Amino acid sequence: FHSAGKVYDVGQTFLDRFGMDTYSFFRRSNLYYPFASHDDWQVANYLLQSGLSMAKIDEYLKLNLIRTLPLSFQTAKGLRGCAELLPPGPRWNYRIVPTSHPTKNPVILYYRDALDCIKSLFNHPYYAPHMDYTPFRLFTTAERIVREYTEWMSAEVAWWMQSKLPEGATLCGVILSSDKTHITNMCGRKAAHPLLISLANIRMAVRNKASSHAFLLLALMPISQFLHPNKRMCSVLDARLFHQCLDIVVEPLKTAARIGRMMSDPRTHATTLAQLARITCDPDDVERYFTQCECFRLSGVAEPFFRDWPLSDPANFFSPEALHHWYGEFWDHDVQWCKNALGSQELDFRYSVLQPIVGLRHFKDGITTLKQVTGRAKRDVQRYIVPVIAGAMPTGAVIAIRALMDFRYLAQAHVLTSSTRDKIKDALAKFHEHKSTITDEGLRRGAKSGAALDHWQIPKLELMQSVAPSVSQIGVPVQWSADTTEHAHVEVIKDPAASTNHHNFDSQICRYLDRIERCRAFETATRLSSALRNGPDNGQDIPDSEVDLAAGDVDDPSAEDEDSEEHPTALLNDIWAPKRPVPNFFSIAQTLLTAVPGSIPHPIRTFTSGPTAFRLNYDPSIKRIAIDQAAEMFNIPDLCPAIADYLGREGPYAQNFHSFGGQRRAHADVHLPFSEIQVWYKVRLQQKLHHDRTSVGPVFTINAHPANHAWEYGRRDAAILHIDGRHEWPSSGLTGHAIVEICLIMRPLSPRGCKITWDERFLVYARRFDVAPQQRSQVDPATGLHVLKRATRASGALLGDVFPLDQIRSYAHLVPRFGRAADPRLTSSNSSHFSQSFWLNSYFDKEFYYAIS
Repeated sequence: FHSAGKVYDVGQTFLDRFGMDTYSFFRRSNLYYPFASHDDWQVANYLLQSGLSMAKIDEYLKLNLIRTLPLSFQTAKGLRGCAELLPPGPRWNYRIVPTSHPTKNPVILYYRDALDCIKSLFNHPYYAPHMDYTPFRLFTTAERIVREYTEWMSAEVAWWMQSKLPEGATLCGVILSSDKTHITNMCGRKAAHPLLISLANIRMAVRNKASSHAFLLLALMPISQFLHPNKRMCSVLDARLFHQCLDIVVEPLKTAARIGRMMSDPRTHATTLAQLARITCDPDDVERYFTQCECFRLSGVAEPFFRDWPLSDPANFFSPEALHHWYGEFWDHDVQWCKNALGSQELDFRYSVLQPIVGLRHFKDGITTLKQVTGRAKRDVQRYIVPVIAGAMPTGAVIAIRALMDFRYLAQAHVLTSSTRDKIKDALAKFHEHKSTITDEGLRRGAKSGAALDHWQIPKLELMQSVAPSVSQIGVPVQWSADTTEHAHVEVIKDPAASTNHHNFDSQICRYLDRIERCRAFETATRLSSALRNGPDNGQDIPDSEVDLAAGDVDDPSAEDEDSEEHPTALLNDIWAPKRPVPNFFSIAQTLLTAVPGSIPHPIRTFTSGPTAFRLNYDPSIKRIAIDQAAEMFNIPDLCPAIADYLGREGPYAQNFHSFGGQRRAHADVHLPFSEIQVWYKVRLQQKLHHDRTSVGPVFTINAHPANHAWEYGRRDAAILHIDGRHEWPSSGLTGHAIVEICLIMRPLSPRGCKITWDERFLVYARRFDVAPQQRSQVDPATGLHVLKRATRASGALLGDVFPLDQIRSYAHLVPRFGRAADPRLTSSNSSHFSQSFWLNSYFDKEFYYAIS
């Protein structure tokens, strides 16, 4: 958007504001004032953010060893007094809110200036490189035919709002999130109602990380008890009080939106306000007023907080929400339909016998008895629901549930195009086309009565209708999920409450958060100031071993300055970035390639091939074993001839691309140029995100264990193997790839005193699955999944071959086809061994789903 986000002059930076503090004069000689030194501040910062009570801090400070330290404080009270001298953040206020009807206790609102909170976020140095200052439009090609939607600034509402602002103005999108939460489990059911604020200008990849602290507590909304005889009217009065308090809190934002506008008052003409204007009775007559509101399906709030907020429209600012709406609908309804169709015992059994995925939850006791089901647990249940119910539910019901799964996965993409938006609508339409099967079979039942229901009055389902239209208006829905704000409740409510005396929670929570924010800002400012005073140290040493690299000690080697511990970016990341980030195998592999020859052992255990990065443990699981012995241990009768055929195709330079060779050429007693191998029981894989090739995805582990006491037949995971160089994963999907079972991960060992080229190449023995063609399609029409069968040779033996490890492209999850009833002899450790037909589960991971959909 041209003429937006104009820079008028040099403003006050984060450090400028730090230097304007009342005590900045003393920091010219002592940067850490009111603390004596950096070490003194480190101890104070740790204690202030530890969550310890004042009594525990006093006990700590009385320890003989601690009393010998030259600390500037001797008591917890003195420590908190020093904290009060640190530069402040947005200041907390409180006021008693008058109400039109009596309440049990006075209504007290604790809040901060909303504009100060926005300024604090806008001015923060950590968010600076992750901000959008002007609306923009993205297209898939230079012809600008297919539009892409990502951030809020990429959508139409931001573009429209910017067009209403004066030339040069910068649009700030305000995010408000509010939900009640229990303070602790041991406080007599006491609850809090936090109101969080953030900036839509901050890109969602940073904003939605809890470690970024991009959501600030703006207010603690009062939870009141109205003394009205009609309980329904008490709910109406609660809603009115919420809007009244919200009106107070956001008034600075409304003022900021109005000032300087050279046009007529842009008061919203939303349908809600037009309907309210048609209600003529006195709002203080709550029951009569609410009766008239019900005609318009309104809540009874006479003065909604957005009534005088310029350019506001509920149709635009009330966004879809995945955690409570989509996951909630899945658990409350989809799972119940499946439970009613299969029965609790059968459904639990099917979940319990699925082969576990490393890093994901395994439901060894099933799912129907789960208590306090979190959003993550609901996501984990979703991963398996479609293949689990296949064959046991009516076809129409399976299609309906699968359509809702497609809807959720498509809508959670971080980049959506206009064509993907149409797929979201089509998925929802397919559900409505087949949902009648669910009611016809009596699968939709009342939660309490258990009686069959024949209607579809499900609010969460109705809200799904707004998802596809919202994509072009406010960007991808996944950025508005409440996962981050729900996690923030722990940080801004539960942790502060745990350090209180369990009285007057609200005021003590505010004081606690004020101290924590002062500490974070002071730590950021002092470290940046110290780095600027001392100058950056750009020296960088290559780690002595690959183990250091795998631990995440080295980042992108192309950014040497940023790798320096004293570089501002590194300092900010150290303070604000996640403490346990996802390991980046791509970065580690790149660093290893540029390491000084001889400084790291070969062959390198972390490497990349195409879109996939691999990580093997430095020490193999078996350091040296004879090939015949390995064949017996891993139950691979044709291991020797398979290796011989591989060497025949490999060539002298170990660079050939391999595919399944068909008929076995070598004999069982073939002579090999080596007799021993090293063996690994697992390899870890990582890929770039499907919609963001600059970011890495989660790590998946492929196991190839021999039989043991826990796994009687061994543990073998499936993978996607690249077998056609004309196609590449993930853009080509399964074309040019095979689904295989990894039986052995090995490295040939050259005979002693001899060096052979291929002994630095890691190999796998893999057995192929064939895709069973379906009617007019490669996928099953009900589940949308590929049906797999074990491939065999003409002799009836399983079809397996040896391949380079780096031809693997992805982890794959297979689910046995249970049919009408699962075999009761199955367990999680033998279900893969005894099954001959499988579903290729595309729903186990969203990135995998996007690749093959």
